[in-house]
Amino acid sequence: MTTTHEGPANRLARETSPYLLQHAHNPVDWYPWGPEALARARDESKPIFLSIGYSACHWCHVMERESFENAGIAALMNEHFVNIKVDREERPDLDDIYMKATQVVSGHGGWPMSVFLTPELKPFYAGTYFPSMPRYGQPGFPSLLQQLSQMWTSDPDRCREQGDKVVVAVERLTFTAEHLPELPLDVKAPGLDLIDTAVEQLARGFDSTHGGFGGEPKFPHADDIRLLIHHFLDASDHPALRMAEHTLDAMARGGIYDQLGGGFSRYSVDARWWIPHFEKMLYDNALLIPAYLEAHRVTGRQDFATVARECCEWVLREMVGDDGGFYSTQDADSEGEEGKFFRWEREEVHRIVGKRHRKLVDVAWNLGDEPNFEGAHWVLVRPRPDAELAKELGTTPEQMHADLAPLRRTLFELRDKRVHPGTDDKVLVAWNGLMIGALARAARVLAEPRFLQAAQRAADYCLTTMRPDGRRLLATSRAGKAHLNGTLADYAYLAAGLLDLFEADGDLRWPTAALSLVDVVAEHFADTERAGWFFTSDDHETLVARPRDLFDGAVPSSNGVMIEVLYRLFDLTGDTDLRTASDRALATTEPIARSSPTAFARSLIALLRHATGAPTVVVTEGEGFDELWATLATHRHVSLSAVRVPAAGVTPEQGARFALLLGKASIDGKATAYVCRHGSCREPTHDVAGLIRLLD
Repeated sequence: MTTTHEGPANRLARETSPYLLQHAHNPVDWYPWGPEALARARDESKPIFLSIGYSACHWCHVMERESFENAGIAALMNEHFVNIKVDREERPDLDDIYMKATQVVSGHGGWPMSVFLTPELKPFYAGTYFPSMPRYGQPGFPSLLQQLSQMWTSDPDRCREQGDKVVVAVERLTFTAEHLPELPLDVKAPGLDLIDTAVEQLARGFDSTHGGFGGEPKFPHADDIRLLIHHFLDASDHPALRMAEHTLDAMARGGIYDQLGGGFSRYSVDARWWIPHFEKMLYDNALLIPAYLEAHRVTGRQDFATVARECCEWVLREMVGDDGGFYSTQDADSEGEEGKFFRWEREEVHRIVGKRHRKLVDVAWNLGDEPNFEGAHWVLVRPRPDAELAKELGTTPEQMHADLAPLRRTLFELRDKRVHPGTDDKVLVAWNGLMIGALARAARVLAEPRFLQAAQRAADYCLTTMRPDGRRLLATSRAGKAHLNGTLADYAYLAAGLLDLFEADGDLRWPTAALSLVDVVAEHFADTERAGWFFTSDDHETLVARPRDLFDGAVPSSNGVMIEVLYRLFDLTGDTDLRTASDRALATTEPIARSSPTAFARSLIALLRHATGAPTVVVTEGEGFDELWATLATHRHVSLSAVRVPAAGVTPEQGARFALLLGKASIDGKATAYVCRHGSCREPTHDVAGLIRLLD
């Protein structure tokens, strides 16, 4: 999405990021992050104003309208600062470092992020949104610019001293080597009691009324939900499953879920999940699709499968480029108003559906209650569980949904004629990796080949266009330009997605590519002093800190995903070095994880899967294959891996690399399943009953 304004273009006009292009006609003398801007700051001994945001960010748009399009404010910025604009989605390394700095300085974080740096790139003041005039307890941005400029002019040493202190705090938060324990060579992974502790902590923060964790605003926490599901399967912890099920159900009924078009918004501003912050992110949906699929497999609830399917359909409909890569985000705003595309008036809906269906929509979508959005509008929600709504309507949940289906289509088609929110159409490898995995899983569980085809196209795009030398990944592309060094998230998320894709189609080029990505990570990202991996490569641009991504946030920890990838590859290859690297990475972070275990959900899912010996099932093609394969795709053991091989088995060359597959062939022309745990396999079976017995 791009927005143009009056006035000549600045340097951002040469960029490809939609967020940067939105600011290309501001009167601010913007620079992109790069040598030109940094050299000017050093040469002129001038402080830097660093503004970090993203294209779907509502308050980023507000600050632009109020301040960056204001000629007077721009003049102050241009006179006193070197002004740099960064798309946080393109530069997660800068975003991580300076977000931690902002949290240290101001006590909170968010976007737009507004950071003031010395020429040495050390932050001496930071905040988020600053209004153009004093309000919300914030100083007006013009007066803040003048105060900080005067501070720099009168006492630059004081600013540098403050910057040094902030950097020390940031280094502590990014866990440089001195903040992690040394490990013996024979270290083992943590015990499963760490998972019990995490589940207990989740239970303490659980909202038993509305689902989710904590108060408003509420974020989905997809991996926390998945951890609860996996823990239930391991420990028969029914309260854990109830927490997961209640949360997934409440989110699916709320406005955070697009009741007409599918797909989840980033978070809900209220505790009930009713009113979203309307931007839709690729990564949220990529994380929630597996959560709903796993809940469907464990509970048998078809409505969970429907939510996963509708999220996938949203991706295929609105988030796929011509080259197969997935777009990044959709905006919260349209026509300058947040949520305008999604809101309704009751009379408008009544006119569309006709008198016959007024009670149905009033009850099922809460239109019979008071407006729930900005005083005069409704965001469509299903206010109570479907059984209660259907009872009020004198019908069944199934019939209620059947009656709503044509009305949903009609409203969706009419809404589709409105001015759409903008789409940020850049392709990010990391987020594509997450969605490749989600679609591959959905293709298996839901038996939908279109989802598999979309995942395959995106994987091909990432492994070719985004890896021009056949080895190192670039992070982002748009308008025919791929650029910027890949981070650990790019390698880890893509490798995980490729392994999911291998489980969906059996093509050995996917785990082969995953191994090549792991080789690059070992060479350029590994922490050779301790264990685990840095977020940036050893030949990356030198910054004030080298981040280490340990905690789950809006997206999972890239260290956690690497742990998962290496354990899965160990099961396929038998390479004990991969298992050892994961064990050591977990052990390194164990002291931190014990103090905040819910921030390590992805790592704990990987630990649980490996420690309990989740099976990898090799199925050979032949008579009866479809029945065996469908059983594995829908079995409640959601941690299992399933791979298919030709009836004659793999070649010796393939088997040399993927030892688990060697010697697995069909017996008597029948499809044959081999249930294996850490390379040790049970007796083969041909029938579904035998397979289920071995799994259970």
